[in-house]
Amino acid sequence: MTGLPDLSGRVAVVTGASRGIGYATSVALARAGAHVIAVARTVGGLEDLDDAITAEGGSATLVPCDLKDGSAVDRLGGAIFERWKKLDILFANAGMLGPLTPLPHVKPKQWDEIVATNLTANWRLIRSLDPLLRASDAGRAVFMTTGATYAPRPYWGPYAITKMALEQMALTYALEVASSPLRVNLVNPGPIRTAMRAQAMPGEDPASLKTPADIAPKIVALLAPAFSGNGLIYDYPRNAFLVRPEPQPAG
Repeated sequence: MTGLPDLSGRVAVVTGASRGIGYATSVALARAGAHVIAVARTVGGLEDLDDAITAEGGSATLVPCDLKDGSAVDRLGGAIFERWKKLDILFANAGMLGPLTPLPHVKPKQWDEIVATNLTANWRLIRSLDPLLRASDAGRAVFMTTGATYAPRPYWGPYAITKMALEQMALTYALEVASSPLRVNLVNPGPIRTAMRAQAMPGEDPASLKTPADIAPKIVALLAPAFSGNGLIYDYPRNAFLVRPEPQPAG
């Protein structure tokens, strides 16, 4: 990777850091000079990430954590405050595909899990980390969305619904922080060679897809102090920003 911004001295939280886009972006952030607080459920994946970051001359703090545990997310915010007093970067990457099935066939437990993972966990991150991001001179937050929110499609209901709700939450948050140095945006990665993509499209040739390492520098650029856009959706397949319509009066 070349052309990364200088993030020396910046502190970054990455969720879903043990594989895929979260892993590659963590390595890129460390290569750019940031200290990475890597959050994921898979301890082995986090240890592999730590080895990769160390090999790049970077540093990381590993946080094995299930983001559905709201108390653990709160403790994460407290621990960051105790050590650094602020947070410069949040890359909220963790998510799940959930069942690809007709809505009446979704089991209540499946519904609750995908809502907890894709939506509620990100709200808990906002709730816990907002004061720390505001304490930075250039706080940056990026949330992951999907092209599945653009138009309804059969069988993708739980994933698309929770991601659309996440979009609304992130864009609302962006409006709420507009008068501060904090900037909040979203990324639609499109088809990327990840385990989630293989789960969704099992017949697809993975060699035909871009890799997490391809998109990582684009995400890092959105997390740098020099990027001042707010309330935008970066669409990686089009290499363009999408702007949702201006808010209308409620009712």
